[in-house]
Amino acid sequence: QVQFMESGGGLVQSGGSLKLSCAASLSSFSNYAMAWYRQAPGKQREFVARITPKGSSTVYQDSIKGRFTISRDNAKKRVSLEMNSLEPEDTAVYYCNTFPQGIFGNYWGPGTQVTVSS
Repeated sequence: QVQFMESGGGLVQSGGSLKLSCAASLSSFSNYAMAWYRQAPGKQREFVARITPKGSSTVYQDSIKGRFTISRDNAKKRVSLEMNSLEPEDTAVYYCNTFPQGIFGNYWGPGTQVTVSS
């Protein structure tokens, strides 16, 4: 059974930084592309960043390019998101999942809350 456990969120001032981490209980983790998604209050969940199975390539949403960095550690079955120059618009619950999402049905972990104050 797949499980994702996100951590590392918190309250930070505009311009600050946070590093999110996701622990995956997923057999053959290194076979899957992984991604971070986020859902802001009153909005639909959206894609943030993704990374290929071996970590050789990444893709980012335009609004976070140059500020966020996704990485992974296949030995530890973890995927991370380093976030710098945070803006109030980055306030959301952040989730990790496979890319594309839905390989394991509509499963989502609990997410981690990121709040950026102006």
